[in-house]
Amino acid sequence: MSQTGIVLTLLGVAVVLLLASASIRVVQQYQRGVHFRLGRVIGVREPGLRIIIPIIDRLLRVSLRIVTMPIQSQGIITRDNVSVDIAAVAYFRVIDARKAVVVIENVNAAIDQIAQTTLRNVVGQHSLDEVLAQTEKINGSIRQILDTTTVEWGVEVTLVELKDIQLPESMKRAMAREAEAEREKRAKIIAAEGEARAAAALGDASDTMMQHPLALQLRNLQTLLELGVEKNTTIVFPAPLMSAIGELTGFLTRESNASRSTGPNVLPGEKLVHAATTLNAGAVDPDLPADNPCDVGAASTHKTYRGSDGVSAGV
Repeated sequence: MSQTGIVLTLLGVAVVLLLASASIRVVQQYQRGVHFRLGRVIGVREPGLRIIIPIIDRLLRVSLRIVTMPIQSQGIITRDNVSVDIAAVAYFRVIDARKAVVVIENVNAAIDQIAQTTLRNVVGQHSLDEVLAQTEKINGSIRQILDTTTVEWGVEVTLVELKDIQLPESMKRAMAREAEAEREKRAKIIAAEGEARAAAALGDASDTMMQHPLALQLRNLQTLLELGVEKNTTIVFPAPLMSAIGELTGFLTRESNASRSTGPNVLPGEKLVHAATTLNAGAVDPDLPADNPCDVGAASTHKTYRGSDGVSAGV
């Protein structure tokens, strides 16, 4: 074989290889191939080895996997005029490869822009409390709006989540004060409920003690026992409170009457008469021995007081 024949054979083999490489396409399992022939879509190819006509045919492969697209932070004013910065994330996938290629030029860019616009519109219709407390509801609203728009593009939005909510510092401080006030309110309510239950229990205990008088005495003895455990030097003698108050009031009344009757303008004779009356009423003479207070009457009959005006009084 001449050299010319060898060269032609090699050239033919090279052309065949080039044509084969240009004609063979492999569609992956997660892809679909949109087959164009002379600019027209003639079908969607399934995964596997596909043969096309070079120069005449073109096969575009479209991924059907879920795409994660972060939505950059948006400055939004809520319904109650609070400025917040909210970032989100969207998950979508192509469900119709033909529409994703023919209807729209760039699916990712279109989804990104429509997601930002929808996020601002939906969040702006809610108050700040609703944005913080009803996140799932807002996510569902955004997803529904995106699905309605993107279904014509052959794209399905599977999930939308609010990722980050940035509040102004003044709003953070206000919310912290509000939370602290709420905790204080709950603490006061709990304390008030405890006081009410304690008061009811004390009322029941007092009713029981009124029905059983010895119960109060037993309680007094228990209190003395508790005081004795502490090893202190204080000795407490329990006494009926109301009777003690009555005796103290009577004592103060007698002392007040006595001080008024023995004022500086009273004559000495009147002082003697008052002293005799007091002793007859049962006052103890300070001159008598302390161990025999019952001889007051006998001792007082031998005492004679004489005033400066010559008036004598026997006691």
